[in-house]
Amino acid sequence: MEQRPVVDREASSRPIGDVDRSSCRSQAGDVPVPVTDGDIRLTLTAHAANVALVRHVIGAVAEATGFGRRAVEDVRLAVTEACTNVVRHAYPEREAGPLEVVAQPGRERLTVTVTDRGGGIRPSPSSDGAGLGLPLIAALAAEVEIEEGLGRGSRLRMEFRSAGRVGNA
Repeated sequence: MEQRPVVDREASSRPIGDVDRSSCRSQAGDVPVPVTDGDIRLTLTAHAANVALVRHVIGAVAEATGFGRRAVEDVRLAVTEACTNVVRHAYPEREAGPLEVVAQPGRERLTVTVTDRGGGIRPSPSSDGAGLGLPLIAALAAEVEIEEGLGRGSRLRMEFRSAGRVGNA
């Protein structure tokens, strides 16, 4: 069965730019993810097929923000890794929860926050040890911040700069 993005029908009836900020809360520690009128918010089921959708949307946002081809590919790869981590590790087997992604474009930067409501970031029992996803994300993004809400999910915030990895030179 094909999964589709969650659509807030009430929000779609409001004028463009009119944002209901009361629904813009993350479950990772119940701390709100700040959302402004120019931000893009995706809430999808954490399935592998949805990772490609997120990759394409965030890549398009990076292009529209003025990122060069190579920087866009860095953003796409890091976001793919972050979302894949949610799909593979956040929820128990056969139980899919939400994958929340907020893109905040700014002047010569793009901040992407990936949030889950699962068990948080921890080694997978089926894995042979630490993976390469988080170190790869850290190498691609200018800034990375990880927050965990005890048993209530995790949030990975990545900031990219159109000039490249300024923070990781």
